[in-house]
Amino acid sequence: MEKAADGTSLVTVGLTAYALEALTDLVYIDLPETGRQVKAGQPFGEVESVKAVGELYSPVDGEIVESNTAIANNLDQLSKDPYQSGWLVKIKPSDPSQLNKLLDYAAYRKLCEENPLH
Repeated sequence: MEKAADGTSLVTVGLTAYALEALTDLVYIDLPETGRQVKAGQPFGEVESVKAVGELYSPVDGEIVESNTAIANNLDQLSKDPYQSGWLVKIKPSDPSQLNKLLDYAAYRKLCEENPLH
């Protein structure tokens, strides 16, 4: 979790290594402009690979305060460093209580183990 200049929390959204393994070779990503309002569970962008096209969903309600537009020109960076420089958007949540509903690492790992790719 990151803090905005005004002290509020920011949610950094990206693709996990698990998701990237499922998608394989990325060819296109469409990210929103800053200032766009998003809703939890609703799409905010799109990712396309040689295997599939998928939507990117917001985990929380809020405002896109930063969009990593540089990643669109360097899709390899997503696979190389998905948890640092490969982030997609930063969202300022409008309802901080939604943060309590997000999966932590242990819960996400369990979900991935229960749904293996191979």
